[in-house]
Amino acid sequence: MVTIADVAAYAGVGAGTVSRVLNNSPRVSAETRARVLAAIEVLDYRPNPMARGLSRGRCQTLGAVVPFFTHASAVERLRGVMAGLDGSRYDLVLFNVESPVHRDEHLASLTRRDRADGLLIVSLPPPAADLDRLAAAGVPVVLLDARGHGVPAVVTDDVEGGRIATRHLLELGHERIAFIGDDPANPFGFTSSAERERGYRESLAEAGLAERPGDVAHGPHVREVARELAGQLLDRGGEDGRPTAVFAASDTQALGVLEAARARGIRVPEDLSVVGFDDIEVSSYAGLTTVRQPLRESGRKAIGLLLEALTSEEPPPPEVHQLGLELVVRSTTAPPKGRRGRRRAGRSAAAARADRRAVKRRAAGAEGRANAEVASGGPGSPGPGAEGSASPAGQGGSSSGGRSGPGRGGGRRAGGRRSRAEGGPGAGRETAPPREGDSDE
Repeated sequence: MVTIADVAAYAGVGAGTVSRVLNNSPRVSAETRARVLAAIEVLDYRPNPMARGLSRGRCQTLGAVVPFFTHASAVERLRGVMAGLDGSRYDLVLFNVESPVHRDEHLASLTRRDRADGLLIVSLPPPAADLDRLAAAGVPVVLLDARGHGVPAVVTDDVEGGRIATRHLLELGHERIAFIGDDPANPFGFTSSAERERGYRESLAEAGLAERPGDVAHGPHVREVARELAGQLLDRGGEDGRPTAVFAASDTQALGVLEAARARGIRVPEDLSVVGFDDIEVSSYAGLTTVRQPLRESGRKAIGLLLEALTSEEPPPPEVHQLGLELVVRSTTAPPKGRRGRRRAGRSAAAARADRRAVKRRAAGAEGRANAEVASGGPGSPGPGAEGSASPAGQGGSSSGGRSGPGRGGGRRAGGRRSRAEGGPGAGRETAPPREGDSDE
């Protein structure tokens, strides 16, 4: 392997002169520069990028501190990070974190610029003292799926994500909705699952539904644990007592719910609806309805911010970049069994009774007005050659009454709009038109 010393010897100059040529220093004459470049070409010398970086005070390496980086969501984020690094001169070094001790050790060692020129911290809210040490050492930091004081971050709104998932189940007509998530007292300070649970609880409260005892279960972020927790929920109280839907804080946990249902012969979505969160690669194969967060895009965005910080002489602005969420409806959610038909039939009967009563009231009112006009000789009274002219008025009433009569469906549609505006699990459902033969009973 050709070294810088070999080039210097061939060109008849010192190694320092070769280094200055490589770094485009103006302190080299044109003749000497040409001789060094010719030696580089003849010897096919390839400079070591790390050595060049160290000569400039950089190691051309970026660090990524990632907890449990074999988890599917972390893998997707890292794919985005690598795509964002494509074409740059930086290498990426992963620092896996499986305990708080690992986290503290990595953050302490990465304050040295010979370890990494910049740092990406994924899903871990770093202690403020560590961020202060990194800032003092001049190491730019970007947080991904976490927030910290004084540093830029790329995040999503997990509370809103919990609302999106729960509202979807409520709109389908579910009222017994369970939640499976991470242990909120985790040693890493993870917050995403707790915030999604908050969105779930808020949505239930807005719908006027009380959380049932035992409908929320927590455990480590492992599919097998989620399967066990789901089994406990599904074994409780028989078909009438168990939940009709489960919102899991991640797709990994949702897959565990699907396994538990299959093991018990519970059909999805006929008997149980399941919603996950993340939209990892396997979710589309499983047909899982989920809340998609832009995992790869978040990785590309975060590494882009870090690269920008490395080209700037000023620290990166501590802005929070929030990416959007999207509900992806597949085949694991549906209205609860038998519930939608009963609700539609019940509301149709109620609407039909209301329509018939309204018709009777309008007809009685019109007849009374016509009789009064006849008795008083007013405009509606029959005159010469106009015998029976009060009959059409009695049939049609006023023009406004005709527009809102059952033939145009005005009363039924107005009732439907009020129901949707009130919200709740049945909000947004159309009512069926009254059928012939319906009675007020």
